[in-house]
Amino acid sequence: MISLQNVTVRFNDQAVLDDVTLEVKQGEFAFLVGQTGSGKTTLLRLIYLDLFPSHGLVTVNDYRSDTVALKEIPFLRRSMGMVFQDFKLLEDRNVFENVAFALHVTGVKRSEIKKRVLRILADVGLSHKRNRMPNELSGGEQQRAGIARALVNEPFVLLADEPTGNLDPTTAMEILDLLKEINTRGTAVVMATHNYELVRKSTERIMQVKNGKLFEVEVKRG
Repeated sequence: MISLQNVTVRFNDQAVLDDVTLEVKQGEFAFLVGQTGSGKTTLLRLIYLDLFPSHGLVTVNDYRSDTVALKEIPFLRRSMGMVFQDFKLLEDRNVFENVAFALHVTGVKRSEIKKRVLRILADVGLSHKRNRMPNELSGGEQQRAGIARALVNEPFVLLADEPTGNLDPTTAMEILDLLKEINTRGTAVVMATHNYELVRKSTERIMQVKNGKLFEVEVKRG
């Protein structure tokens, strides 16, 4: 489903990622851990085809980084969901409108939009806040809205870049639990985080980015 083969990314002749290989299977949950600036976001951008490798090959479903046409990339991204640390909600639209926006731009019928948005807001526990503006929500609620927006197109994978980074520990755990619940329904999740405490309490696959390399790790839990 997602494959990076011997991928190197250089910025100004500096290797951010060096000969990285990664496979993410359908329905899998994988953590990317590492210090700030270690290359976690770069790796997610590769999967999203927002960035191309200096060397090596990225394959996402049937799209290859060495052959994909730029006009094809928006179609790939419609089948992927992206969640950000700083939420990136549209401040002039309420929760319902923020989530619906992703469907409007792809030409989904209005009746279908309403049905899908209401369903996804129920899934993330925000039905009662659908008419609220982003500045009327707590940080956790804003992130739930961001997750709903990422899920409304029914993506095969959810890429989450430090989704708990701006949240207190209790709320962070609630968001992680929500992502795990989403994963149990069949959506793959790749979550980047520097929060080792959060990872330590989980049982999912863990990969660490360090010194430009990527390797699987066993974290002592308990």
